Amino acid sequence: MTVVVIVDDHPTFRQGLRAVLEVEPDIEVAGESGTGEDAVTAAAEFAPDVVIMDLRMPGIGGVEATRRITSTSPHTKVLVLTMSDADENVFAALQAGARGYLLKEAAPAEIIAAVRAVSAGQGVFGARIAARITAYFAGGAATRDARPFPELSQREREVLDLLARGLPNAAIAHQLFLSPKTIRNHVSNVLTKLQVSDRAQAVARARDAGLGNPSR
Repeated sequence: MTVVVIVDDHPTFRQGLRAVLEVEPDIEVAGESGTGEDAVTAAAEFAPDVVIMDLRMPGIGGVEATRRITSTSPHTKVLVLTMSDADENVFAALQAGARGYLLKEAAPAEIIAAVRAVSAGQGVFGARIAARITAYFAGGAATRDARPFPELSQREREVLDLLARGLPNAAIAHQLFLSPKTIRNHVSNVLTKLQVSDRAQAVARARDAGLGNPSR
């Protein structure tokens, strides 16, 4: 029996996915969660074989929840099921330990097959995701190394780069033609995704990764 926990912040989607999975005699849905924090708690409580994980959720989000689950519960495999096929989301999820990545447009049969495959230790990726991964690795190590912090969006990476150059929020807002409030939100997201407690720690990590160089 493959024990599953479903993590998504939309109750209707969770209910629909549960209905699809529970028809299968070899799959049991042990629980549901609507936030990243609850997902980590559910993984510890139910010790599922597979966590089906959305990425965009309240709280710590799916990438950080995946990282925590795979580090504390190595038996549990994470299958991402989300709307986003953006490169930064795909590779951040994989770096966090996800064993599969499907889009929500996937057919029920594809999701069921992916749950079984991931539970068995296989990697599973939808066709569009597999194409992105192939292109990424075909680009070579130099291309990959040029993109630090894949968990950040392109805009968040720009904000972090400017932070590492020593710019305050007002100057970053002026340079990027954004409001100070938007910059504050981006900075908060950067701190959360990098798991640091303040700007100084974020700047230190950014400079270690080569950000903050005016010639970039």
